[in-house]
Amino acid sequence: MNPVAFTIFGIDIRWYGILISTGMMLGIFLALKEAKRIGIDEEKLLDLFLIVIPCSIIGARTYYVIFKWNDYKGDILKIINIRGGGLAIHGGIIGAVLVGYLYCKFKKMDFRKILDLTAPSIALGQAIGRWGNFINQEAYGRPTNLPWAITVDGVKVHPTFLYESIWDFSLFLFLMWLRKNKKYDGHVFIYYAIIYSIGRFFVEGFRTDSLMLGSLRMAQVISVTFIVFGILVHMHLKNKHGK
Repeated sequence: MNPVAFTIFGIDIRWYGILISTGMMLGIFLALKEAKRIGIDEEKLLDLFLIVIPCSIIGARTYYVIFKWNDYKGDILKIINIRGGGLAIHGGIIGAVLVGYLYCKFKKMDFRKILDLTAPSIALGQAIGRWGNFINQEAYGRPTNLPWAITVDGVKVHPTFLYESIWDFSLFLFLMWLRKNKKYDGHVFIYYAIIYSIGRFFVEGFRTDSLMLGSLRMAQVISVTFIVFGILVHMHLKNKHGK
């Protein structure tokens, strides 16, 4: 499949970018709708998105470049050329959370409520964005003869983009339910971090293009860290809420 959807004034517009943008727009729409329901200032939230989204892209790119430094060192133009590919969702999440925290502190907004409000949107955006990997013929898995295998360069491989997309969309539906049934502020985002990380840990084991830290797959290391930290924070906040 052609990764270029169309061309405007000589600039190729890729399906990957369209899918990422679509996921973001749907996520923003859902978050603003929820903000209105629970009484959060929609204008402040929209301002937050206008700041956080570019910072998340910078975080995603920075994370990727760090672990592929030998491919980028000494070439600043290559580093900032995201059209050439190379964004890591873990870097995007970390960047978004850090900047979001600072913004909420400055604007005197409840950070944990904002996390809960946006968690389903993040999961939905990831579910949609993963299809960009399919169109680009990237982020696939090792060879397999399973009936649902996809063919890349003449080889049947695991459609890891599909595994994660299904996981993320299922997570989105669960978080939409949990958002109205949460036990404490921060509950939804913590469950997002734990459940997404469980799925990502297993899916990453099938992939052939993982960012590595020595002999370790970095996404699996981060996933385990998120799971452990998420469980500890959940137990703390649950006990605090109970008291």
